[in-house]
Amino acid sequence: MPRIGIPELIVILVIALVVFGPGKLPTVGKSIGEAINEFKKASTEITKGSTTEGNATVAKAEEKVEEKVEEKKAE
Repeated sequence: MPRIGIPELIVILVIALVVFGPGKLPTVGKSIGEAINEFKKASTEITKGSTTEGNATVAKAEEKVEEKVEEKKAE
């Protein structure tokens, strides 16, 4: 997969400047930055949430195993 170099970035910035104009370009950049931050936060929360749910599931399974072991010991 080809990487984006300095010349490509300059072309992209010039096109963005022509399309949005110098007045709106900072606003558009800020909006894109905020969107990227929100996406990162959401993906981090999903990852942490699935880990927490997985830990809870493991804890419940361990409790069930311990209960069955206690039942077997009682017999």
